[in-house]
Amino acid sequence: MNLAIIGASYLQLPLIKKAKELGYTTHVFAWAANDVGEKEADYFYPISIIEKDEILQKCKEIGICGICSIASDVAVVTVNYVAEKMNLSGNSIASTGKCTNKYLMRHAFATNGDPSPKSILIENGVNIKELELNYPAIVKPTDRSGSRGIYKVNTTEEAMAVLKKAEQESFEKKVLIEEFAEGQEYSVEYISYNGSHYFLALTKKYTTGAPHFIETGHMEPAPVNEKLLEKIKKIVSHALDSLDIKNGASHSEIKIDDDENIKIIEIGARMGGDCIGSDLVKYSTGYDFVKMVIDVACGYEPDFTKVCEPAEVESVFIFNQKDVDKLHDLERECPEKLIEIVDFHPENLGKTTDSSNRAGCYIRRV
Repeated sequence: MNLAIIGASYLQLPLIKKAKELGYTTHVFAWAANDVGEKEADYFYPISIIEKDEILQKCKEIGICGICSIASDVAVVTVNYVAEKMNLSGNSIASTGKCTNKYLMRHAFATNGDPSPKSILIENGVNIKELELNYPAIVKPTDRSGSRGIYKVNTTEEAMAVLKKAEQESFEKKVLIEEFAEGQEYSVEYISYNGSHYFLALTKKYTTGAPHFIETGHMEPAPVNEKLLEKIKKIVSHALDSLDIKNGASHSEIKIDDDENIKIIEIGARMGGDCIGSDLVKYSTGYDFVKMVIDVACGYEPDFTKVCEPAEVESVFIFNQKDVDKLHDLERECPEKLIEIVDFHPENLGKTTDSSNRAGCYIRRV
């Protein structure tokens, strides 16, 4: 059984290992960068993940039974393109556009009545001085993830000052300005199969706050009351339908204010990164989320049998030496609480600019 995996960074490592554990032969595609996935894969192909036609041709030669990736919006485009061309399980190319372009996503939400911030597309020399904008607002690229190019602004002058920076982060060189949603941030982890959506976990998010909102950690299960949780499930399930998501993992970012009003910030048709899907869901709920992704990619219905009552676990990200010291304190004083050190790059200490270059992450019991 040949499984294609798009991407070879540490984010894909749990997927590659799980696929091999399940008996699949792994065929991994990515730009050659000496990443861990290159060594872990059964077969590695040094093809950029955006070269979807070249990857499609190779997958036809191999004879794959499924194609997948986790925690990468860029990879989603190629995954669904190849899946559609080879009649494999995935989501349509039209759905992919709505899931990877925030302007198209906002339009889909507005059309279908999903609660999300109002936004304006900035392109082709639009003069924001002439727009009627309410502040504070968020400026961000239409097509990036991981907190890249996101800025909170309080005036038109501040918006103009960061507009070019956000545009430079965008692949298509387009930017959104949207209303700032107040409230606590959460993410909602789902798996979909043949158009049905199955809730797995609600995750509480911690960030650096304004201006860049870089994530500093997550906790599952998020402490909300049952009535609010059911409201969240109803809203997110409807939004998944609005984006025509039929198969695979999804990661929905939402904000909830003090009056329990919910706004959808964005939805990715892939597993949440930052150890959410690959680690927190597993340690909190017992669900093997990574296996579910592989099952759906290969056309099999996942096992949704409840494993256990959710346990409180959290991911903690390492930014600087102070964070390293806290990890060492935990190892020394409460070693039973430390579940796993997922990733650590000491060369990045003190150099974090977005979610992609933090120095590391570990999982602990609360």
